[in-house]
Amino acid sequence: MKIIMLGAPGAGKGTQAKMIADKYNVPHVSTGDIFRANIKNGTELGMEAKKYMDQGLLVPDELTVKILLDRVAQDDCRNGYVLDGFPRTIPQAEVLDNELTKLGETIDFAIDVNVPDENIINRMSGRRACLACGATYHIAHVPPKQEGICDRCGKELVLRDDDKPETVKNRLEIYHEQTQPLIDFYTKKGVLKTVDGTVPMNEVFEAIVAILGE
Repeated sequence: MKIIMLGAPGAGKGTQAKMIADKYNVPHVSTGDIFRANIKNGTELGMEAKKYMDQGLLVPDELTVKILLDRVAQDDCRNGYVLDGFPRTIPQAEVLDNELTKLGETIDFAIDVNVPDENIINRMSGRRACLACGATYHIAHVPPKQEGICDRCGKELVLRDDDKPETVKNRLEIYHEQTQPLIDFYTKKGVLKTVDGTVPMNEVFEAIVAILGE
């Protein structure tokens, strides 16, 4: 079962990807994790990617797909995998599709966790983080016992730059411009399934399980 997770930043697709991986006993494959692992292990592909990253450049699609295919060719991916964070653009999706076709493989499901922009802005701007110990909170859903203070270490909580409304709006604009077309791409392939990401996390997961089967 080969699954791609789609959804705007803050839609909760990463959380759902982990839950799917646990339930179906398949790896949760995050491109960020793969890059870090390849660089840490000093692989040839990792060193090539590092050259771009050190210059603040995006890793080219062909190299990203090579690293990804190297990962999903490993034994633990034999029964499938959940892709999180890739593809992000139509060119990436096309390269991935072409390479999988060469292997006689295909994506089984592209699951779009659909959340309106307004909900995402409210959701992310409510996040608070402790820079000292890394604990995270949400002022509405997981508030600290004392406002603005970390339960774990007693340090001050902050709204990270990434979670500020203006930053979130910019990220959403990029998402709609680059990634939204993937919904049309996978709809045409007949593999897109959409779930309502505004309901509680467990209900989102139940809707995904209903699509994938027990």
